[in-house]
Amino acid sequence: MPPQDAARGVPAARVGEVLPGREIREGTPLARVRALCLAFPGTQERVSHGEPCWWAGGRKMFVVTSQHHHDDRVGFWAAAPEGVQGVLVAAEPARYFRPPYVGSRGWVGVHLDIEDVDWDRVEGVIEDAWRQVAPRRLVAEYDDG
Repeated sequence: MPPQDAARGVPAARVGEVLPGREIREGTPLARVRALCLAFPGTQERVSHGEPCWWAGGRKMFVVTSQHHHDDRVGFWAAAPEGVQGVLVAAEPARYFRPPYVGSRGWVGVHLDIEDVDWDRVEGVIEDAWRQVAPRRLVAEYDDG
């Protein structure tokens, strides 16, 4: 029997494993987020806190999935330049939100379970997130590329 998260009464993930029901299925919006993240040099996918995440240069996380994490929504959380979170959330609260845990550090949440996901904006949010945490060497390589 899998371990249980006593606080929530749901199955808990083992270290390094995705929580049950939070796997990324092909053809879903999160699969598209995965592809966008992995397009940046030096990006690795790992599991943190039971969710798939992407790390720049092997050191810092820049995007984490959010599948029914404290709510019934599907989306992701991303590092963001200073001030961006407030602007996006104020302008379009149906698309963007202040995520738990990392929202106080300026990260922005993006809802993917809406009818009209703006994939150009999503791509921009992910690129900004990668640039926030990637080593300068990787950013320079990408810009020169």
